[in-house]
Amino acid sequence: MNKVYPSAQAALEGVVADHQTVAVGGFGLCGIPEVLIAALRDSGVQGLTAVSNNAGVDDFGLGLLLRSRQIRKMISSYVGENKEFERQYLAGELELEFTPQGTLAERMRAGGAGIPGFYTKTGVGTVVAEGKEQRDFGGQTYVLERGIVADVSLVKAWKADTAGNLIYRKTAQNFNPVVATCGKVTVAEVEEIVEVGALDPDSIVTPGIYVQRVVLNAHPEKRIEQRTVRQASTPATSAAGEEV
Repeated sequence: MNKVYPSAQAALEGVVADHQTVAVGGFGLCGIPEVLIAALRDSGVQGLTAVSNNAGVDDFGLGLLLRSRQIRKMISSYVGENKEFERQYLAGELELEFTPQGTLAERMRAGGAGIPGFYTKTGVGTVVAEGKEQRDFGGQTYVLERGIVADVSLVKAWKADTAGNLIYRKTAQNFNPVVATCGKVTVAEVEEIVEVGALDPDSIVTPGIYVQRVVLNAHPEKRIEQRTVRQASTPATSAAGEEV
């Protein structure tokens, strides 16, 4: 089955709707499905619950959906550099479910694996555990966390074949594999699409059975969240006046 769609808009058509839970891959601006997020904004859907490590920055990534007020609730582990995210939360305009980062990843992994919940020590004795079931195992207290199953998952990969098998590149892999498995429908944005059989099977991270639609973005912007450079210093000199 050829899962390739001609555009991000076409890939989301008939998939997204108001009040859905949408899981989105990426870490800050690294490994985010740029054109799919923009297409989701342009679709005009409202009242979304977005599951993602954070919301990018004010004018890029999920920050676009916060600015357009299409997100009702965030399930995330970090407010990050997004001032609009912070402002909406503090003003009571945005519901926020803070989840420890490792717990967030495991909640999505569990949801994709058909596991409805699991116990973890992370968050015990903090506000994270408030209102949640707790049990003792071996004299230690654990808190119950629920698996996450999203209506739609949007992920970014490096390469895909026409059957939806995905390969990620370096740190851009981040949350994308668990996001891909936890969606009822998963749409992947990739930089290169090849025919079935062209990918090294040992390099495939997300099997195509998890991916329903693929869209090509051969030239992503890949914006840098915080650019840090080293300031050039004056070279040291020896007694003879030579640079060392």
